[in-house]
Amino acid sequence: MSIDLKWKKLSSHYIHKGPWATLRSDRCEMPGGHIVEDYYVLEYSNWVNAVAITEDNKILLVHQYRHAAGIVSLEIPGGVIEDGELPEVGLRRELLEETGYQFDDFELLCTIYANPSTANNKTFCYLARGGRKVQEQQLDEQEQIIIETFTIEEVRQLLAENKIAQALHCTGLFYALEKLGKKGES
Repeated sequence: MSIDLKWKKLSSHYIHKGPWATLRSDRCEMPGGHIVEDYYVLEYSNWVNAVAITEDNKILLVHQYRHAAGIVSLEIPGGVIEDGELPEVGLRRELLEETGYQFDDFELLCTIYANPSTANNKTFCYLARGGRKVQEQQLDEQEQIIIETFTIEEVRQLLAENKIAQALHCTGLFYALEKLGKKGES
């Protein structure tokens, strides 16, 4: 049985274009003919993140201030994929810039949408293994990131205690922990 749920975009116009987010308004037709006059869509670049495991089997987590929520968030490292950049290339760059660690072993865990009802971008979540510190952080002007390492069991406990609040990062962590198994081994 096939059910057609897809909307037809009749027109679109931009309300705001910025370096981090763009807002557009679409006029759409639903399959039954109903017209949706103003459906707002946030356009973002795609993102990439990783459950990054060091040579000594520790998971790198980062503390960052997140202004929209007004919190210091404990997260896995990652960031924006630049135009024309492959996800793994963007991840290598982000890990090196944010943490100073270099990784050569990457495995894609999942590709997810942060909020597909209002945002068009996706996040590529990876498991990165064998990280070694090769340089100091090279942060952007607006970044302040503190790195901390945790054992796999400590990360399980942080998740159980709801100490990691970024939903996309929790998703990546749950996929990685399932892959690593009970003892933290692949």
